[in-house]
Amino acid sequence: MSRFVSSFRLHNRFLLTLLLAAIFIWSLFSIKWNADLFHAGGIPTMLQILEGLFHPDFSSDVLSRGFESAWITLAYALAGMSLAVVYAFIVGILASGTLTSGKIARVSSKVFFRGILGFTRSIHELIWAWLFVAAVGLSPFAAIFALAIPYGGILGRIFADMLNDVPIEPIKALKSAGASRLQTLIYGYFPLVWADMISYTMYRFECSIRSSAIMSFVGLGGLGYQIQLSLADLKYDQVWTYVFFLIGIVLLVDLWSNLVRKSLTERKRRKSFSSGWTSTFFALGLIIGSWVYIVIVDKANLFELLSDKNIEYAKKFFGGLIGLNEKHPAFFNTHDWSSALKLTLETLEMSIMAIGFATIAAFLTVIPAARNMANGSLTSEKKWYNWIVFGVVRVIYIFSRSVPELVWAMMIIFIFKPGLLPGAIALALHNFGILGKLWAEVIEDMDPRPIRNLASAGASKVQTLFYGILPTVLPRFLTYILYRWEVIMRTTIVVGFVGAGGLGIEFKLAMSFFQYTEITLLLLCYMILVIIADFASESTRKAVK
Repeated sequence: MSRFVSSFRLHNRFLLTLLLAAIFIWSLFSIKWNADLFHAGGIPTMLQILEGLFHPDFSSDVLSRGFESAWITLAYALAGMSLAVVYAFIVGILASGTLTSGKIARVSSKVFFRGILGFTRSIHELIWAWLFVAAVGLSPFAAIFALAIPYGGILGRIFADMLNDVPIEPIKALKSAGASRLQTLIYGYFPLVWADMISYTMYRFECSIRSSAIMSFVGLGGLGYQIQLSLADLKYDQVWTYVFFLIGIVLLVDLWSNLVRKSLTERKRRKSFSSGWTSTFFALGLIIGSWVYIVIVDKANLFELLSDKNIEYAKKFFGGLIGLNEKHPAFFNTHDWSSALKLTLETLEMSIMAIGFATIAAFLTVIPAARNMANGSLTSEKKWYNWIVFGVVRVIYIFSRSVPELVWAMMIIFIFKPGLLPGAIALALHNFGILGKLWAEVIEDMDPRPIRNLASAGASKVQTLFYGILPTVLPRFLTYILYRWEVIMRTTIVVGFVGAGGLGIEFKLAMSFFQYTEITLLLLCYMILVIIADFASESTRKAVK
């Protein structure tokens, strides 16, 4: 029976892989593959961009602006995440239903608060930033709130899931001893999930730095603003200097995150406990420093956002979104819906192309990127060049994922004409590094014994890959592909801002011409697309298991 179930699952995974490949091939037909894809000077421009990569501008003025902009980017990310954690902590607990009594109250609480979390995380942070800037003007709080809302939604959903996955036995023991629901939460749930909560928050903090960098697109400062200015002035050597600053911040946060996760794993040791407190005080110091900078140096005043003028302007803006005082709102117009749904289909095609390109690139590079392949522990075969290839691929992964999708798109649009392809390539470049890193970690966690047996039996590298490694890791690989596709779906609208096609470019035009009801229509299409992606991804993941 178990052999039959195993064979059935393998058959399902094989069919699913073929289906995903067919969908990717279908998406390629949306592009006219000819020389018209490139600008007339696209190839020379690409060579100039690559020349700037190898000869960045390290002059004192550029470095000074780089350090200042890096701090602004970091400060916005820290302030935004501090609010996001508070929001996620409160709403995540309520969405888990752990504080409610009675089945009906528990289900109602879950549905209501999970709905709030779902809405806030479904809209990309750059869209939130643009809406805040349009409503209350250019302020650091526009960037901070724009980061806090979607990241709070993401963290809150994960926190709620973590609390729901806690083993029931310790909770029952506390309840039988007379503990209240609040005591059960503090002494039962939290000790079992707080380490995972902190670990995942650190990962999202790394993501928030990349998001903070692209806030410049709506007029806010930071590294993204300097990159945008340098691109506009065709100073590619300066572009890469600021990109290197961004990569440096991401690497430092990644290193800090690894240290925190390690201290959480080994928290019972005295040394690790001390390092945990060190990280906590360091984080608090950074958060306080960021708020001090925003309030005192940037002179951001929260009460100014609540002035009569801003409140009146916000009423007008949000009233326009719902069609007040407009006879024919776009979201009630059949023709507008037809045009928007066509753009929605293009956005879907772009996301499929992007995850397809990223998957192919990751598949071709992931084997040498695994540490147990480099040291020979997986196949018992050591080669002198393994560590060199490992280092090169891992650096490419870091470089790829550290640069935000919008920054990739701003550079690629200089080479390709506006359309779906530059957007798909920009999204693929960013997600390729993330996908490759995740896949490499899956291979590193494998049981090496079956692979060694294949290698000792004389199997070639190709045979070892297809008959040993792939059957074991394919379910996790497919899960990560689907997870990244969900993320890409939420980001497609952003790369469209710079002319990469889909809903994004139309959204930008609607904002520029104050067509508020069209903005609402495009946001509805975008949210429908995200919901469909969530449903398709969840259904497919169940089929993989």
